[in-house]
Amino acid sequence: MPGALQLAGRELLEIEPERDVPPASRRSAQSSHHDQVAQLDGKPFPPGRYPLVVVGSGPGGMQLAYSLSRLGVEHAALSADDAPGGMFRKWPLFQRMLSWTKPYTGFQPGSREFERHDWNSLAGDEPAHRGLMASVMDGTSYFPSRPEMQRGLELFGERTRLQVRYGCRWEATRKDGDDVVLTTSDGEYRAPRVVFAVGVADPWKPPIPGLEHAAQYGELRPVETYADRRIFIIGKQNSGFEIASGLLPLARQIILASPSSTKLSVNTHSLVGVRARYVQPFEDSVLAGGVVILDASIEGVKRTADGYDVRVRTTADKPLQFLVDDVIAATGFTTPLRDLADLGVKTFGQSGLPAQTYFWESISLRGIYFAGTINQGSKGLMKHGIPSNSGAVQGYRYNARVLARHLAELQGQTLDRPAIAADEVIPTLLREA
Repeated sequence: MPGALQLAGRELLEIEPERDVPPASRRSAQSSHHDQVAQLDGKPFPPGRYPLVVVGSGPGGMQLAYSLSRLGVEHAALSADDAPGGMFRKWPLFQRMLSWTKPYTGFQPGSREFERHDWNSLAGDEPAHRGLMASVMDGTSYFPSRPEMQRGLELFGERTRLQVRYGCRWEATRKDGDDVVLTTSDGEYRAPRVVFAVGVADPWKPPIPGLEHAAQYGELRPVETYADRRIFIIGKQNSGFEIASGLLPLARQIILASPSSTKLSVNTHSLVGVRARYVQPFEDSVLAGGVVILDASIEGVKRTADGYDVRVRTTADKPLQFLVDDVIAATGFTTPLRDLADLGVKTFGQSGLPAQTYFWESISLRGIYFAGTINQGSKGLMKHGIPSNSGAVQGYRYNARVLARHLAELQGQTLDRPAIAADEVIPTLLREA
């Protein structure tokens, strides 16, 4: 590995894999009979009743399952995927994260201080479980590549021996008395409390005539096939500008359009808006570099013999027509809640985020909780009027820790809360600011 990586990383621990699935700590009489079955099929958490079920194995689900295990909270963790990582097993399209892991910080990787500069690792309780992302990065960028992000999450699962039942797809939900019943590809799971950490990754498709002709984010052809083509991108959020940035070296012309003006994170001083890594198309548009950025509504998309006819209307009420070779819809994402709305989970906004309490429980259906990027559906604490970072790993990794303690207390545990001496309160707050 390069010298930079050697400084940032650490020698990986040699951990002998477990030969049997261990019984979960504090297992109840109702679920202890599952242990033998789990050992026979090689998968933990067989169908049955549990005090708590976690759905999802992206960073949010992994952090919560880890924190619950550390607290000795009996639970089952399920995932439709075959391995940890969630959406980072396939996205972002152009293979580089938006958030940084900085190797040179003046602090030891694995220390609490280093965490402030590492926005991608999960938060472990022990030094050997912290700051793992730096150890898998090749040193060419302090923004991890998508494969590096995936490997970092897999490494966390290996180091912590995280137990998840992979290949178990959540299919339907119903209520039965005080229990939430999950129908899955492996059978039924019952629990009084279920936490969904399923991301915000289903494409949102606005009612634009002809939008079905457009390729959705995640459905693009190989990049080289866009060479010397005119490309119309519907949407001016991060996904739209990610695609535009990735295609800049190839496309003859790129048009980005949506009704609202684009906000930049460097102007909002938060994660709200297009991130700085994707602003090159702005400069190209200003310097006549073949990029057009429009505040305009899309009135329709039609197929033609040679490509597409896109009609728009600007915010100044001026109609425009674009004849292009490709149309790509980067119109945002929704939360894959399946039938939870039918059960009474209230949602809001274009993304269909569930409305949540300060402990990330549905405001309208008790016993249904959320983790991961869905946490942005809770207003949370604001600092100087700037919203929380609950939509990203560096925010919701801490939410999961808090939620795990809350769920432990709901199950009757009494948890120690470290005391801070009076003369340490201000220094502690300053360190965390």
